Amino acid sequence: MTSTQQEEFWSGDFGRAYTDRNLRPLAEWNEFYRATWGHTKPEMNAAFLGGLPENARILEVGCNTGLQLLGLQSAGFTNLHGIELQAYAVERAREMVPSAQLLQGSGFELPFEANSFDVVCTNGVLIHIAPADLPRIMAEMVRCSRRYIWGFEYYAEATTAIPYRGNEGFLWKANYAQLFANQFPELRLVKQEFYPYQTEAERGNIDSMYLLEKVGT
Repeated sequence: MTSTQQEEFWSGDFGRAYTDRNLRPLAEWNEFYRATWGHTKPEMNAAFLGGLPENARILEVGCNTGLQLLGLQSAGFTNLHGIELQAYAVERAREMVPSAQLLQGSGFELPFEANSFDVVCTNGVLIHIAPADLPRIMAEMVRCSRRYIWGFEYYAEATTAIPYRGNEGFLWKANYAQLFANQFPELRLVKQEFYPYQTEAERGNIDSMYLLEKVGT
């Protein structure tokens, strides 16, 4: 059962169309990132996770087609897990990266015990969560992580709503690393990088990758 307006939206036809738009081979995905941000996603990932052992237990919340997990697999990571709201996307992700452990479910109720993963991450997912609901999903991510919270999200200094393909109330940009730190004093910002968009249509927009570490409770 869905619990928010955004979950209902993404569970339906709009979410399925998004999944279909984002089904692409790894090489094509890498070229998309290079053209959009000037780096491939594996290059960005290496700057943040390069020191982790290959058997680090990693959970992606909102894994959609599994391309982000496939990128991690291409870097040598072997203990990959994903959870995705949309059933159709889970099917596609299982085809994309069959070695990963994938579940259908909501980020608001992660079906894992506390401290189950070395890294819990999102890639372009928090931007689609209503600001009032962010504390719930962030709390679940922090609960399930034994060490790191990692993210790649649309960035703005202040939370800002923006239209998304003609729809209002389904996309926000914010300083998500700071929102995590504000809510959870046990988190310390380890690293944050900003990636301005290179494409003319997105000129002036920025994404941020960040890594936070749990240092106390």
